[in-house]
Amino acid sequence: MAVKTESGEKLVASNKKAYHEYFILSKFEAGLALEGTEVKSLRDGAAQLKDAYVIFKNGEAFLFGAHISPYSHGNRENHPPDRTRKLLLHRNELEKLFTQITEKGLTVIPLRIYFKGSRVKVEIAVVRGKKLHDKRETEKTREADREAAVAMKERR
Repeated sequence: MAVKTESGEKLVASNKKAYHEYFILSKFEAGLALEGTEVKSLRDGAAQLKDAYVIFKNGEAFLFGAHISPYSHGNRENHPPDRTRKLLLHRNELEKLFTQITEKGLTVIPLRIYFKGSRVKVEIAVVRGKKLHDKRETEKTREADREAAVAMKERR
C-alpha cells in the first residue's frame, strides 16, 4: 500500500540503501511514462528500486532496473515487470544531468517513487559512490548523534 507523507504525497517505494552507498549531490523530480496496469500496481505498492539506475539514450533519460510487479487483477495484456521506463524531464534538466555524468563520472539513481496528486513521480539524484572508510565515518557520526540524543533525553 502507498504511504501518505506530510506533504500530501503518497510514497510507493524508496531506495533507503542509496543513502548508505552514495553521497547525494543533487536531486530532481521526474515524471514516469507508464503503460497499462502499471499505475494500478503502483497504487498497491508493488515496486522496488533496489538495483535501479538512470541511463541516457538519444538525449532522453530512462529508468533501468526498476521492478514494478504485474497487477494482480490484470489479464494477459499485463506489463513486463522489469522493462525500461522513460523519465519525463525538461530539456535543460536532461542536459544538466548528462553533462554532470559525462564530465565528472557521477551516477544518477532513483531515490523514491511517489504519487503527487494523480501523477506518478520519481525523485532521482546525482550521486558519487562512497568508499568503505566513508561508510564507516557516516556510521560513527550517526552513532554519536544517537548517543547524544539519548543522553539529552535522560537529562530531562
